[in-house]
Amino acid sequence: MDQRLKKHQLGFWEIAEKPTSQELQQYYANKYYQEGKGSYELEYSKDELLYFRAKLEQRYSVLRHLIPRVCEGTGRLLDVGCGEGFALDFFRKQGWLVRGIDFSSAGVAAKNPGCTDALVTGDIFALLQTEIAGGASYDVVWLQNVLEHVIDPVDLLASLRTLVSPGGIAVVTVPNDCSITQYAALTHCHIDGAFWVAPPDHLTYFDGASLAATANATGWKCVEMLGDFPVDWFLFHPSSNYVRDKSVGKAAHRARVQIENLIHAQPIEHVIQFWSAVAKLGLGRDLTAFLRPIGAH
Repeated sequence: MDQRLKKHQLGFWEIAEKPTSQELQQYYANKYYQEGKGSYELEYSKDELLYFRAKLEQRYSVLRHLIPRVCEGTGRLLDVGCGEGFALDFFRKQGWLVRGIDFSSAGVAAKNPGCTDALVTGDIFALLQTEIAGGASYDVVWLQNVLEHVIDPVDLLASLRTLVSPGGIAVVTVPNDCSITQYAALTHCHIDGAFWVAPPDHLTYFDGASLAATANATGWKCVEMLGDFPVDWFLFHPSSNYVRDKSVGKAAHRARVQIENLIHAQPIEHVIQFWSAVAKLGLGRDLTAFLRPIGAH
């Protein structure tokens, strides 16, 4: 494994020498959205916007099964690290009361400016402590591609538990890193190293087992997990290996988006079963865990 990493006792890998909280806050507040870093882009295609909507609809379908009473009425959502605000916009249109916290307002202002009134910016941990101290309670606490960015993911998951209302759910999406697909690509020499190790953006690296173990250790039960399209499969063909040839990366991404949209056009119950099976197999570029506080019903 990459020498920059060390293995945590709960099974995930983490950067051995992490930045300070001040360095991390400055990085995200000043650079992340303005420079189009990470998975965020300055402009999205029609297919990409449909893809974003598809993933939200799939996760909302799972929530309708897990907390039907809430989804039939007016739920309350806290989006931690809300990014560009797509989840805020989606849930608000379902009639939910929404609140987002993030280091920067640039993402929401650029992509979903109608949700800026629901956004609070600053240090995420300080804002969470304010929510906790104020006795705030939410039916859904949402973390999409956030847990891998923080210095202490164990502490973050533990602190979120007090913010979930009785019967509520935390929805946590992380990259599926150090995965069986990535290890196989290394074994077959399709890649030369752990390209997914990318500090300071990603500080922690989960697979399905370590994500579930971390959740359990912090007071959560994983009641469902969804995978998504295993874009890393493209590494196994020389003409689509976006690590060795970065010029084919956009084509691989477009294929992923179009196939995801094709799958989503099928009956939603079959779609959920499919992505649930993908997660069980350890596949998918991302994993989304639905967590219920242990002891809750």
